[in-house]
Amino acid sequence: MPNSQNASTSILPQLDIFERLLRGETILPNDPEMPRLRDESFAVKKLLIKMNNSSDSDEITKLLSEILNQEVQNVAVFTPLYINYGKNINIGENVFINFDCTFLALGGITIEDNVLIGPKVSIITENHPLDPKLRNGLIGKPIHIKKNAWIGANATILPGVTIGENAVIAAGALVSKDVPDDVVVGGIPAKIIKKIENEVI
Repeated sequence: MPNSQNASTSILPQLDIFERLLRGETILPNDPEMPRLRDESFAVKKLLIKMNNSSDSDEITKLLSEILNQEVQNVAVFTPLYINYGKNINIGENVFINFDCTFLALGGITIEDNVLIGPKVSIITENHPLDPKLRNGLIGKPIHIKKNAWIGANATILPGVTIGENAVIAAGALVSKDVPDDVVVGGIPAKIIKKIENEVI
């Protein structure tokens, strides 16, 4: 009689390519699931074309919810917005996304409540291996933007970064390391400029 425990472990389903990217695995060009990345990206592009050409806020919200596979609440988007894979993006409430932003999200993007994202911001969760022999591979690392953060115009957030609560990213900054709560960072690479003091109104 076969060992039932061994039998059950041998038929465990393999994680799909999107789950493996979320886990930080390196996906090589010869991966059998690699074509799925392109297929999903073009499926999202069809919805983005509709969304980016709409001037109806309700329709934009509906299409964004479809792209993200979640119902967004009080999220304002000034299109165009560019996304390669929406199902790895989680957006909280009262989020504002200004014109011409790019979200490359295979590594996973979390945007908490009350976040402001300025125009031309790039949130990039994907990278390539340094080894030239593996250079065409793909690595995902998540980006987490916490509550009440403000990302200034033309800033770039690189893979694996967490932006702290109430933090401000100055316009044009290149953020390659985690940003603490309640600070302003700026520059290339971004460094702490000052601490934010809560004012009593």
